[in-house]
Amino acid sequence: MKARHALAGFAVVTLIAILLSDMTARRPDPWLTLAAMGRGIITPDFSDFTGLATATGLTLAFAFCGVGLGATVGLILAPIYARVRVLCVSVRAVHELFWALLLLNITGISPITGVLAIALPYSGIFAKVFAEYLEEADPAAEAALPRGLPATIRLIWVRIPQCLPQMQTYTLYRLECGLRSSAVLGFVGLPTLGFELESTFRQGLYGEATAVLLIFLALILPMRRWVIWRLVPFYLLASIMALSLFKSPPMGAGALMRFLNDIIPAPIRTGADWSSWLDKVFVQQAWPGAMDTLVLSQIALAGAALLAAIAFPAIVPRVAGRVGAVIGHGVLVVLRSIPEYMLAFVFVQILGASMLPAILALALHNGAIIAHLAGRQATGVDLRPDAPRGLTLWAWELFPRMSGTFWALCLYRWEIILRESAIMGLLGIATLGFYIQTGVQELRLDRVIALLLVSILLTFIIDQISRSLRRRMQLGGALRVEATRGRS
Repeated sequence: MKARHALAGFAVVTLIAILLSDMTARRPDPWLTLAAMGRGIITPDFSDFTGLATATGLTLAFAFCGVGLGATVGLILAPIYARVRVLCVSVRAVHELFWALLLLNITGISPITGVLAIALPYSGIFAKVFAEYLEEADPAAEAALPRGLPATIRLIWVRIPQCLPQMQTYTLYRLECGLRSSAVLGFVGLPTLGFELESTFRQGLYGEATAVLLIFLALILPMRRWVIWRLVPFYLLASIMALSLFKSPPMGAGALMRFLNDIIPAPIRTGADWSSWLDKVFVQQAWPGAMDTLVLSQIALAGAALLAAIAFPAIVPRVAGRVGAVIGHGVLVVLRSIPEYMLAFVFVQILGASMLPAILALALHNGAIIAHLAGRQATGVDLRPDAPRGLTLWAWELFPRMSGTFWALCLYRWEIILRESAIMGLLGIATLGFYIQTGVQELRLDRVIALLLVSILLTFIIDQISRSLRRRMQLGGALRVEATRGRS
């Protein structure tokens, strides 16, 4: 398949998605809200020191424990990834917030809920990435071993040591993602920085909300400076101790059995009418939720690609100049560091609940990631001595030479944008997450499970389409480019 044909099809699908979307700004006074937020930004309020310190500590603890557990399970599954691929795709297709909503029915607002909500999807992601690293290990070193050695010995003594630097790099990147996930878990009740942000915003305390965002950025922006590998055992131990001090209300005996009973479809459990149940779940909820999720993700992906194409030259010194490249790098780092859900939550407070806040948040966050990675690749491109500078260099040399990597990154982010689009329903936008949250609130967990299966199926389909397009368009491996973020 030629790239221009794929891009033409992408443009047509995006246009259809725009026609089907709801991007109305529903708040009548967005400028008043923006003015109040502006005053809060100018005067951040750190007066609630104890609350902020506790939320910060728990955000770090959930991230370290969740990522640590996910990486351990992923490393165990990586050698047998071909056998467990469907399982790994399934667990990583369910967003951390959805895992948290399910686990709340079993373990309540507890450390186990936060750790497992991060560890479950991350184990599937780690298994996929680690399996690719192991497959790419140099076979020459393994061939030098004596014949007849067990496969486990070859794995532990040859293949894993070869891949260890890449694994460490990717784990560091995943820890950055884990911090974002941990913060966002506050929006479902866990006492992390997201909980503080939601509480202060809903009360109109924008100075305190600004303080929460500044603390989060202070954690995540210099992370590669303070995360030192020899100190990781200490970080993990401190995190476990912090979570052990977290007092959570008991769920009571039989919570697990109630959960297992409630996820059985109502027609089986209570003898309800199958046609009514299927109509309610799949016709009235899954179908409109899936359509809105696809529409939202398509427009967000197009927005991210457009933003990235325009923004990636901003960090290339030969295009933007040295000072401009520093400023551009700083802007992109901030945008990609703030979780999409947090950005969308802020935009919803300004614009109201429609697709527009979610599209803006997803496009800004993912566009900044793609632009950052593409810009770093472009900076390393060998140029002839008489190559032009500025926008001429971007338009006539850098973008044409970077197009393969650029589109591969966009296609790789497609699956991720779809997952994030689904959870935007928790903010009142009618994607799958809206109906999933409704099912949780009504204690109709059988409907929740059915809707999650639809979400998993959508993710699996998009993953397959993305793989097929990358192969047919002969695009490079975006995943390996993505993994280099840990060294940025």
